[in-house]
Amino acid sequence: MNALPIIVVALCVIAIAYRYYSAFIAAKVLALDDSRPMPSQTMYDGHNYYPTNKWVLFGHHFAAISGAGPLIGPVLAAQFGFLPGLLWLVIGVCLGGAVHDFMILVASIRRKGKSLAEIARTEISGLSGFVAGVAILFIVVIALAGLGLVVVNALAESPWGTFTVGFTIPLALFMGLYMYKFRKGRIAEATIIGVIGMLFAVYIGGRVADSSWATAFTMSPHKITIVMAAYGFIASVLPVWLLLCPRDYLSSYLKIGTVAILIIGVILVHPNLQMPATTPFISGGGPVIPGKVYPFVFITIACGAISGFHSLISSGTTPKMIAKETDARMIGYGSMLMEGVVGVVALIAATSLFPGDYFAINTAQTTDAQKAKYVRMVQAESGPDFNLQPQEIDRLQAESGEKNLRGRTGGAVTLALGIAKIFDGIPGLRGLMKYWYHFAIMFEALFILTTIDTGTRVARFLLGEFGGRFYRKLEEPNWLPGSIVTSAVVVFAWAAFIWNGSISTIWPMFGIANQLLAAVALCVATTIIFNMGKARYSWVTLVPLSFVATTTLVAGYQSIRDIFWPQTFDPATTTQGYINTSLTVLIMTAAVIVLIDSVRRWIGGRRRSELTAEAALAEV
Repeated sequence: MNALPIIVVALCVIAIAYRYYSAFIAAKVLALDDSRPMPSQTMYDGHNYYPTNKWVLFGHHFAAISGAGPLIGPVLAAQFGFLPGLLWLVIGVCLGGAVHDFMILVASIRRKGKSLAEIARTEISGLSGFVAGVAILFIVVIALAGLGLVVVNALAESPWGTFTVGFTIPLALFMGLYMYKFRKGRIAEATIIGVIGMLFAVYIGGRVADSSWATAFTMSPHKITIVMAAYGFIASVLPVWLLLCPRDYLSSYLKIGTVAILIIGVILVHPNLQMPATTPFISGGGPVIPGKVYPFVFITIACGAISGFHSLISSGTTPKMIAKETDARMIGYGSMLMEGVVGVVALIAATSLFPGDYFAINTAQTTDAQKAKYVRMVQAESGPDFNLQPQEIDRLQAESGEKNLRGRTGGAVTLALGIAKIFDGIPGLRGLMKYWYHFAIMFEALFILTTIDTGTRVARFLLGEFGGRFYRKLEEPNWLPGSIVTSAVVVFAWAAFIWNGSISTIWPMFGIANQLLAAVALCVATTIIFNMGKARYSWVTLVPLSFVATTTLVAGYQSIRDIFWPQTFDPATTTQGYINTSLTVLIMTAAVIVLIDSVRRWIGGRRRSELTAEAALAEV
């Protein structure tokens, strides 16, 4: 199958959804109005509440929501073939993910930038607010661990990647000072400096990797985890304009620019997708994802189609910075559609590799037992239309400058190779495979780190709100001791998961937690529609809610039965198995409680409306 018709059709469907469906929601369901006062103005503090140019805020929001999900999820789901993931990405993002993000963003704007848990408390009930708050705290920690683990796997033992990504942090600090202190309002100038600085970092990174400085930037997974935790803590505590916003804005240029070039590259190169539409692993037993295509493709591809994590950003930093209400359509619905495009491009890049190369990279081969298991799989599953013998991996390894590509699980290396192959096929850009590969690694790491820093900040807001029930000062986002304590607790929690976990254990739990959080957010959005007296439009959120909730609960049950609980019988993974099982049960229970409580609220609301209408008729 050629990639050209796939990318063209996907872009057309997504463009139509933005033009018509988002306009319908903005006008009929939400009735956006620029005359409404914004919390960024009424609660301005220069630290968290700060009116921001819509293009800068679009960059911040897009960078914050687009973490590992739209990149890694499609790569891992390629095990099932290109068709299941493609359908879920395009349909899911238009009818589910973008609606979810848009609705929660507007809901938070109209409630002074309150978090999802607080909105659930006021719109559904105190019980739902409490349960959602507890669940969200666990979910965000798991989500940040899943995202962070991908960065760790991508940068481990890679001095080029580590230097390049590290260079962007002081660069972002300089941009923040430049835009808001040195040359206030000169966004274009800061952007030019930032883009040139990033390209310079990629070039210099190669020189550093070949010099005596390489050892200083060659870090083990545990060292990278520590450094990343320190960065997440600092970014969470510093003022939003100093590091978080300019770094996300800078990253958004890299992200959107790279995706745009990739789309052009796919159109020019129009590679053939070497992976078939479906593989034998749709029935289960795959080396990347052990479950069947249903329901596991829907939790493996999270952020590119629908992601509960986005509701934390849409009710976290972004509503405190938006300048006028109509900006929410582009920032909320539009950013999510852009992420769907990223997911489609990532899927094309991954499936352009030969199946044998894809599975050689994504199958663990560290121990002799793992190597033997891989050999047995290749022999058992290979056929005329599905050859699992490696085809190009030795050439790709030599041209990318990597020492070993086999067994590099996690999806990051696979995606980087796919991107590098597409770039290397563009006329005039050939022969630079190692630069394209390491540029892609930086692209992926920046994608994810912008979610780590924003997610940590949002999580400390949530922890502060929850802790404020016991100590009022913790509710104040600008109280420095509270910011330090809550940020430290959040960072320690997700770093501990990364320290002890692996992609095969964290990613399924991340997918389940993420999609159940989306179900909770859609419950809140549906309740808001009912409370606004617009029950006739409730299908907008009820349709995606029904699918996401049922599918993810099935996936959660199967993951406990087939993945997490069996870990408890192995002495090496007993503790991890109990933790994974307990957290998954907790999150599933919380989601069911909120769902039942929401249905009770909807039915009660309709009954009250009917009684009011009957009373009015009786008076007439």
